[in-house]
Parts: sequence; C-alpha cells; structure tokens
Amino acid sequence: MKIRDLISFNSQLFARHRWRTGVLTFCIALGVLAVVVLVSLGESARRYVEQEFAMLGSNLLIVLPGKKQTSGGAIPFYGSTNRDLTLEDARRIAELPEVVRVAPIIAGSARASRQSLSRDAMVIGSTNDFVHARKLQFGSGTGLPADADRVYRQDAILGARLAQELFARQNPLGEMITLDGYRFRVVGVLADQGESLGLDLSNIILIPVKASEAVFNTQALFRLLIDISSVTDEQAVIDRIYALIKKRHQGEEDITIITQQAVMSAFNNIMYTLTGVVGLLAAISLLVAGILIMNLSLVSVQQRRQEIGLLKAIGASRRLITRLFVTESLMLVIAASVIGLALAQFLISTLALLVPAVPIYAPLWAHGAAFLVAVMTSMTFSYLPARQAANVAPIEVLQG
Repeated sequence: MKIRDLISFNSQLFARHRWRTGVLTFCIALGVLAVVVLVSLGESARRYVEQEFAMLGSNLLIVLPGKKQTSGGAIPFYGSTNRDLTLEDARRIAELPEVVRVAPIIAGSARASRQSLSRDAMVIGSTNDFVHARKLQFGSGTGLPADADRVYRQDAILGARLAQELFARQNPLGEMITLDGYRFRVVGVLADQGESLGLDLSNIILIPVKASEAVFNTQALFRLLIDISSVTDEQAVIDRIYALIKKRHQGEEDITIITQQAVMSAFNNIMYTLTGVVGLLAAISLLVAGILIMNLSLVSVQQRRQEIGLLKAIGASRRLITRLFVTESLMLVIAASVIGLALAQFLISTLALLVPAVPIYAPLWAHGAAFLVAVMTSMTFSYLPARQAANVAPIEVLQG
C-alpha cells in the first residue's frame, strides 16, 4: 500500500469517526497552543526588561545604602546599615574622574494638590542627572535647576497624566501645586512615556533633591544612579567607589553596588527557569493528549478487529497494519498541530494589539519545539495500539 493509499484510507476513517477525530484534534491543538503562547509570553517579558535596561545605557551603576550580607542569590534592593547614604557622598563620588554623572534619589509618596483637586503621586527628589540617566523627555518646560542638590528650590516637573488630571486643558507651566503642605512651581511637564522598569513616568513628580529632604524629612538617599565613562574599567570604578565610601563611613563598606550586567544576568536566570517550567507544564497537556490518543486507538483496534482480520486475510502484513495505525496518528497530529500553531499565532497577534506597550515575541524555536513534541508524543503513544492491531489473528476474528 502506497503512502497515497494510506492517506486516502485514513481520510475516509476520519470522516466516519468525526467525534473521535474532533476530540483528538482539539486536545492536540490545545496543547500546542499552550506551549507556544506560554513560552512566547515568558520570552517576551525577558526581552521587554532587556530593552528597558538597554535604554538606560550599558554604563550605569546603581548604589544602594546597606551591605548585602549573603553571597549569591537574587540582586538586593535594600540593605541593612547604620549609616545613611547622603548628598555629600554623592558629591564625592561625582568627583571621581571616571564618573560622568551622579543622580542622587530620595523617593516617596505624597499628596499632590491644586485648588480643589488632589491625588497621591510618586515624588522623586533628584537632579537633572536623573533626567539624563532615565532618558526622560519633556513635553514642555525645562528641567530642574543646576543647584538642585545644594539649594532648596520650589520647582517641580510633572508626569503627563498627572498634569492632565490636575490642570485639565490649562497650561500648568508657572502654576503652583502643593505636596504635603509644601508649595512648588511647575517648571516642566514630561512627555507621555508610559511605564519604564516598573515606574509609571506619567504619574511622577520630579523635584530638587534638596527640597525632597524637607518634604520627606530625611537626608538619607534612597539610591544613586551613576553613569560612568564607556572607556573605563567598570570593576576598577566600583572598587574606587567602595574605597571612597569606606573612608567616609569610618571604615564601613556599607553600600551595595549593582551593575546592569548583574541585574540582567539574575533576571535572565529567573526568566529562563520560569519559561522552562511553564513550557514543561504546557507540554504536559500534550502528554495527556498522547494518553488519550493511545486509549482511543486501543478502543479503535477492538472496534475494527474484523476489518483488520480481513486485511490480513487478503495478504496485509503486520508491518502494513502497523504503518496504517501509525500513519493515522501522524496525519491527525500534523493537522492538529498546524491548527494549534495558527491559533497560537492569532492569539499572540491579538495580545500584541491589546498590549502595544509590551512587544509580544513568538520565537520560532517555540513553534518548532511544540510541533516536534506533539509529533513525538503521538508516535510514541500510537505505537502500542498499532502493535496490538498487527498481532490480531485473522482466523480467530473471521471465525468469531
């Protein structure tokens, strides 16, 4: 029997058993769809964060107050220290020849008010170096004053959505707002840039870091963003910063310096593991589909014993009977996989339209892996029923 004959024979069989064919097709297609979509979402999340960090440049250091006490593990975002990181520390670090700019940060939540309107907002006290470090763009107005780290200035820069909510169609430049009782004059409005690394840039208020000391009643910095020269040995700069802080903090090396490479390495390790686990869980659905194929195929063998006996009686070999059942499963899984891949691509395209801020990426290897796993699962679980069909004794069946 030629391949063309096998395909024709199995096509007629599918037409006679529409319910069984439909159930198997649905299960396999669903498994393929789950593998592709879940793996694609994990890979998209990893690439999105990677792009966000790339926008900051490759020479950014993040300095946190407090020393990480354990080795290995996740990147710390808070440490434990008895000594605060201060503006004077930031100024001394900025004097290092390899340092291009230093952005000191004091951050917290405050109630922003204008006339009868008010709402909670994230307030960031910093300097214009923060604007450069985060690649912020202005819709109107100017940046913070040059002496934002030395003199109390009542200047504020609003995020785009916050400016719209507080001022509606009125031009906010030059107008006054109140932050927890402290008055500030609006000197700039950021362009609408959405979220970046978990920070909603359209809902922030940027004020001089010296003014933020008064608003939040603290001189302790939340962190430092340090931009270093691209031709500089990164580790050498880190060592110099540690040495400087140790000298200023009475011998205590009570800061933690994080590099972009360290953050991305830790994040990639997490995302690769998550993507693998999620992909494995999705692949279990293909395993379930394989078991279903085997069970329904075993039932099919029992129902078609007379047909199999007749084929063997007219000269069909055991090998041909095996090929007949294996080809049946192979045709079914290929058709179902194509349907699953098409549905997965449709769903991914729909998600890309619904969430344009996050680029949805569907790697080709996910499509190929899902297809291969589906085919291998189907072939594996269809072999036992095929062998059972091949072992049917024609005399017993025809006599029965």
